[in-house]
Amino acid sequence: MPTRELNSPSELGNLYSEHHGWLYNWLRKKLRCPHQAADLAQDTFFRLFSFSGLRDIQEPRAFLTTTASRLIIDAARRRKIEQKYLELCGDSHEAALTTPSPEELAVLGETLAIIAHMLEGLPPKCRQAFLMSRLDGMKHGDIAEALGVSTSSVKKYIATAMLHCYRIVREEGL
Repeated sequence: MPTRELNSPSELGNLYSEHHGWLYNWLRKKLRCPHQAADLAQDTFFRLFSFSGLRDIQEPRAFLTTTASRLIIDAARRRKIEQKYLELCGDSHEAALTTPSPEELAVLGETLAIIAHMLEGLPPKCRQAFLMSRLDGMKHGDIAEALGVSTSSVKKYIATAMLHCYRIVREEGL
């Protein structure tokens, strides 16, 4: 089986020049913030550096919107985790007396990136059940009702997510 060569700079350059303006405008309308739109457009194209099937994309705009939408979801999850962390810090008397240092904020950012990476490979319902349980503190029955599945399925989803995270920690040494 021949090995697929990496994307050439001209392939990426052509895709960027043909679709960047369109993607930026799509994101600007969706996010209602030109700065976030610009950042997400760049992040979307940055993701393409590691995508080996660039030549095989039949609908570039559909591919770009799917990639950008996933980045938007990841960012929303990160913001939710940050918010929960800040709420927990606010509840702590000791934390209320001190403001996190830039180093602590950097560690938090790295931790959030690791968590997002760990959850990336999970099926949607599995990831959602895990986040509802761990992040939102929901009970299994409530999660089952929200997802339209049985309680035993929720337990399996959460166990699968935990095992998935454990494997990533072991394999990648996180």
